[in-house]
Amino acid sequence: MTKANIFIAGAGGIGQAAALILSEYKEVMESTVYLGDISESALQKSKQFIVEGCSHSADIHTVLMSISNSNDAMNDALSKCDVILDCLPGSQAPRMAKLALDNNCHYANLTEYVAETNQIMEMTKAANTAFVLQTGLAPGFINILAVQLYDQFKAEYHNDQLESMTMKVGAITPHASAPHYYAFTWSPIGVATEYLKDAIVVQDYETNHIPALSGREKIIINGKEYEDNFTSGGAADLPAAYEGKIKNLDYKTLRHPGHYQWVDNLLKDIPEGKERIKVLEKTMLEQISNVEDDLVIVYASVKGKDNKGRLRKIEKAFEIAPSKVGNKYLRAIQSTTAAPLCEMARMMMEKDWKGTVLQSQIDPESFMSGPYVSAVYGQ
Repeated sequence: MTKANIFIAGAGGIGQAAALILSEYKEVMESTVYLGDISESALQKSKQFIVEGCSHSADIHTVLMSISNSNDAMNDALSKCDVILDCLPGSQAPRMAKLALDNNCHYANLTEYVAETNQIMEMTKAANTAFVLQTGLAPGFINILAVQLYDQFKAEYHNDQLESMTMKVGAITPHASAPHYYAFTWSPIGVATEYLKDAIVVQDYETNHIPALSGREKIIINGKEYEDNFTSGGAADLPAAYEGKIKNLDYKTLRHPGHYQWVDNLLKDIPEGKERIKVLEKTMLEQISNVEDDLVIVYASVKGKDNKGRLRKIEKAFEIAPSKVGNKYLRAIQSTTAAPLCEMARMMMEKDWKGTVLQSQIDPESFMSGPYVSAVYGQ
């Protein structure tokens, strides 16, 4: 059995979920977890959650992190670790990647932030350990699912030139009331950021940066109607990976009908400028509640012609509700984000990966059938 010392940076909802999953499924990988955060109270609260949640003894150590650089406690913990799982805000990703590089650790993060991802890619392209970037739910799981569908299309229809690849994810609630038809189930600043930073899409074989929220449409998934819209970051490296092979490729965020019109109305009163994301976050927080009861909707499709010229489409969807791990329930956004991150920890320990590893480079069959992903997504 593989053994690993794993440093989880960030004791929030995703960090504690990853720690619980790694601790509970000890038959997959025997993990000693070092949980780091800048808040002592957050560390103790998360440790209690993990210890109470694990159905057997959990090997959890807490590490009080510094706001910048590192301290003696961090240095001591990182010197013992094989893997860093970065659950901090995306702005911190280059800093944590540098610590992984300095301590000869594997590294994986969740952020959809493009500039920070590019910075890490440049820093780690010749590293001796693996740096798996953008590997949560979206970006992350959704991209590997799309790659799996692309490979399936090639195998079934003998054509690798596609008309389209679409990826859609929504972290929503079972109930939604007017006027916003939404409730926060994850980071408000993350929502504001993806609504205002440009989306990367492929249109007629050309990669373009287009304004977020500029492509609202309706879609029915498993018989239920949703709205989707362009948002930033979710496409990961797929536009570059499939250059010249897919005519149109995009990522969109799913919401209940009516939400995006409400956001459009808000944005009319928020002036352009560098503070716009913060103002949108503050405005939404004043009007939208945080809730624990959530759903995650995942949808991907590929479309093209078979070798006889007939138009074909392959699509797959998931609807994930809160689920029990050990003795605790994890919200859907926690389990669907943390499970891919844990899967990458296992794969990095078991495979001879070095340098930057992007979503298009990960074998979809190995990932989808992995024990952590299977436990959440039911593959």
